[in-house]
Order: sequence, then C-alpha cells, then structure tokens
Amino acid sequence: MFERSVFDLQMSETTVPDDTQLGCCKRALQFVNVYWRTIFVLLVPTVASMLFLVESSPAFRCLYVVIVMGLFWVTEALPLPITSMLPIVLFPLMGILSTGETCKVYMEEPVMMFIGGIVLALAIEHCNLHKRVALKVISLIGCSQRKLHFGLMIVAMFLSMWISNTAAVAMMCPIVQAVLQELESQGLCQMYESDESIKGKTSENKDEYVQTILISSIFINRTFFDRHKKPSQTTICYLLGTAYASSIGGCGTLIGTGTNLTFKGVYENRFPEANGINFPDFMFFSVPLMLLDVVLVWAFLQWHFMGLFSIHSEAAKQSAIGREGEAVAKRVIETRYQEMGPMKSDEISVALLFILSIMLFFTRSPGFISGWSDIFPDVKIKDATPAIMIVIVLFIVPSDWRWLAYFKTNSGPLPTEPSPALITWKYVNQKLHWGLIFLLGGGFALAEAGQVTGMSALLGESLSGLQSLPPLATLFVVCLVTTMITEFTSNVAVSNIILPVLAEMAIVIKIHPLYLMLPATMCCSYAFHMPVGTPGNAIVAGAGHIRIKDMALAGIGPALITLLVMWVGLPTWGVVVYPEINTFPDWAIHEMANVSLH
Repeated sequence: MFERSVFDLQMSETTVPDDTQLGCCKRALQFVNVYWRTIFVLLVPTVASMLFLVESSPAFRCLYVVIVMGLFWVTEALPLPITSMLPIVLFPLMGILSTGETCKVYMEEPVMMFIGGIVLALAIEHCNLHKRVALKVISLIGCSQRKLHFGLMIVAMFLSMWISNTAAVAMMCPIVQAVLQELESQGLCQMYESDESIKGKTSENKDEYVQTILISSIFINRTFFDRHKKPSQTTICYLLGTAYASSIGGCGTLIGTGTNLTFKGVYENRFPEANGINFPDFMFFSVPLMLLDVVLVWAFLQWHFMGLFSIHSEAAKQSAIGREGEAVAKRVIETRYQEMGPMKSDEISVALLFILSIMLFFTRSPGFISGWSDIFPDVKIKDATPAIMIVIVLFIVPSDWRWLAYFKTNSGPLPTEPSPALITWKYVNQKLHWGLIFLLGGGFALAEAGQVTGMSALLGESLSGLQSLPPLATLFVVCLVTTMITEFTSNVAVSNIILPVLAEMAIVIKIHPLYLMLPATMCCSYAFHMPVGTPGNAIVAGAGHIRIKDMALAGIGPALITLLVMWVGLPTWGVVVYPEINTFPDWAIHEMANVSLH
C-alpha cells in the first residue's frame, strides 16, 4: 500500500514511458533503483571479503563481520533487527565464537533491564497516566506562548526519560496540535501560512516534501493525497521543540534510550574489574546536563522562530498572544485534563509502582550508604532484578479495586469475575519493541567477539596517534564525529559500532574509558537535523509538514549546544560524579598489558 501510493502520486504528475522503449542502460539503472537493497546485501559481503587478502586471523574475520553489519545498519538494506542476528550465523561458521557463546549475550543484564523499563512504560501508557502528568505540568507552568512551549518541552523531556523517545513524541504531538488549533480558532496564531498542495510547488520543493512524507508515513497514519500546507514558524517551533526535548530527555536515565543500555553492557563486559554503571550515578551526571541542554535549546528555538531577545521583530509580535490568548490556551489544557475525569485505580497503582521502581534503582547500591542489595552479600544484584520484579507485580496487581468488596459489609453485588491485571501480555506483545532487543543483543555480540579475537584492540591501536592530542581535544573529536554519524543512522547501531572501539582506544592512549565512552553515548542521541536521524524527528516532520531544509537549519543550534555542553560538562561536572575519570586506574593498566599481548 505504501509503495503503491508513492507510485500513484508520481504517475499523476508525470507520464511514464513504455517499458519496451527503454534502452539497456536505462533498464539497468531502473533495475538497480528498484532492487538496490538486494544488490547491496549480496555485494557488500563479497567486496568486504577482500579484507582476507590482507590477513585471515580471528581479529580480521571479526572485523569483516563488523564492516558488513555496519554497512547494513547504516543503509538499512536489511531491517535493523535482522542485521543484528547475523552474528548468530557468521560467528560460529567463521570460528569466532561458538553458537552458545554468541546466543547468550543476546539476553544479558542490560537487555533484561530494557525489557523491564519498557514494560513499565507500556503500563503507564496503557492507563493514560502519561497524559495526565503532561496536561497537569503544562497547566502549572503557564500558558503564554513562551511558557507553553517551554512546558511542552519539559513534559516531552520528562516522559522520554522513562518511555521511548518515539512514544513520547507520538503522545505529545496531538496535545501540541490541539493547543495550536484552539489558538488559531481564536485568531491568536496561525498554524499554516498557505494552503498549497504538492502539485502547486516547484519541482525542488515537491521532491523535498515527498521525501519528508515518505519517511514520516512509517510512523503516523497519513496518506499522500493530503493537502500539504506550509507550516508557520510557530508550528515548526512547537513541534521541533517536542522532538528535540525527547531526544535530549532520553539521555537522562539508563532506561531512557537503548544507547544508554548499550553503553552499560559494553563497559561492564569489557571492564569487569571497574565499578559498574549504576542508575543513580548515571542520573546525577546526565540530568543536570540534560536540563541545561533543554533550556538552551528552548531559548534557541524561541530566538530562531519566535523573536526572543528581539521584541520589536515581526516574529515576536506574532508570538505575543496576550492575556486573552493565555486564557484560551489554559482553557484547552484544563478541558483536556477534566475530560480524563478523576484519577482511576489503575493510574494510582501504576504511579505507585513507578515511584517504587525509581526508589529501588536508587537504593540498590547508592555507594555513600548501604543499599538493599547488601542484604544479600554473596550475590551480585544489578538493576535488571528490580526492573523485572516490577514487571511481575504489574501482572499480579488488579487494575481496579472491586476485590475490596469482599471485605466490606453492605458493599452491594460482589464481582463474579477476577479483575484484569494492570497490564496484559497481549498488550505487551503488541507494543514491545522486540526488534530493539535484537539490536542491543547484536551489539553485545560484536563487542564480545571484538574482545575475544583482539579486533577491538587492533582498531584501538590504529587510533593511538590521538595520544599526542590533549585529552580535551580528543574528547571534542569523539563527540563531534559521533554527533555527525548519528544524524544518518540508528542511534543504537552507532553506539554498537563505536563504543567497543573507544573502549580499546582509551586503554591504548591511557585515558579512563569513561572519559570517551560516556560522552559518546550521549552524543549518539543528539540527532537534530534529519527526519531519518531518529523516529521522533520523522513524526513531527510528517505531522507538521516540516521541510527537510527547515529541520536541517533549525538543528544547527541544538547540535552545537549539546556538543558544547557535553564537551564542557564532562571534565567539570563529570569529575564530581565520577572522580576517577581523570585518572588511569589500576585495572586499566592490567587491561593495557592484555592488549599488548594481542
């Protein structure tokens, strides 16, 4: 249906020549254009095998798999989860790892932690608790144009700390559009500047709109025959702010995005003697930088689109809605909130379990005091244990409190059927991102094979020239390169490729691995320029008909802000949270000796 809609759209604009009249060259070009994925999948492994002309040691065999998977991930010639399954086939056949060793890393502790976090997020979504929180926070912050925009960004940021960035954007978009539509109906803003369809645009703009809709139609229910209007500066500002805040907010917690869990798994597996990445320390480091990023990005978007710091500009005048406009916006938010009615029993139960999960994460092993895991001194308990425990409880606790009727007198008719649980497996099975589980597992398999074969050490040695640079310069180069790459491919795929290499590079150039791996992990989420950078960008691009050119231009500010905040924040605030980050620890010296043996 998707491909046919595109074809019909193109057919309505141009006359397609008869296939029998095409020459050999044009036929070949059309064949490549139609079947390029199949050609690419067959060609890449063949061309990459030329690597074996140099050497065929286990390290080079592992490097071959990394090159093939990396190219498949970047181009998405195969679906990302399917590419992530390649190690299960290639590692045993190429003598890199056995089937058992390969399969077991696909369900390591960070993967189980991800499952626990995502099921809790689905329970929040299932009972609509996230909408209640969003509407309440917005009404409390205020409803002027600037306050409203800031409030929407803060809510999107907070939600994406606990649920997927994509889900946060998908949930916030209808709220943003409802507010803007009500303001427009009152004559207080304009959502679209024109009512032009694709047919009325220039060829260049038409292609750009088609590309945007092609990308975004995967994530939202929209046809190609909608009339594509030009969004106003206000609409672009609100929607991009929601997408950018969600990307930044995902960096706030370990379960906020898959890249954080990839970092935890790669770091702890590669350096088992080091202190692990625990939930509270990660939040203490990331949350202040996250808040600073969101405030600065909000200020940039307000300046770029709505005339902040220039009160006499046309954009500033258009964004000033006055007291009447604030009252209208507040009325919309309050109406939406009242439509939800009083807080229901399932919302209360999920909220309590959510708070309990955070308490369990923070008190497991806080470091400055004894944690609850110290009750079990002979067992090493990690964050996946409380995460899965909350999941189990979600399937036990009833969604309503009808069962209390059995313990009351004169309670009326007693229920004859049990209450459903707070969440059902059918709902989880439909909503859970199973593909991301394989993507995480595939990354861990690459990291494990890279360590066992010495491939990661080999790549780390090749980057030893960076040892001559000051650490701050090295940090800047790593952050910049990661930020550029993540604009064009999956964030988790980028982290799977780059983090194992940075781990070995840090040992070679005698820098604490956290000094490079932690900021690179954050930068993997900083995709602001392109709809393909992250699904959140694609959703708002389609919802608001935002052109790629407008998004690319607006993304310059957030990209520079987040890059500089991370570059300055790690050697300053990072030292407070991780005091050892400026040292080369003893366990790293042992690892350096192991690398030299390879």
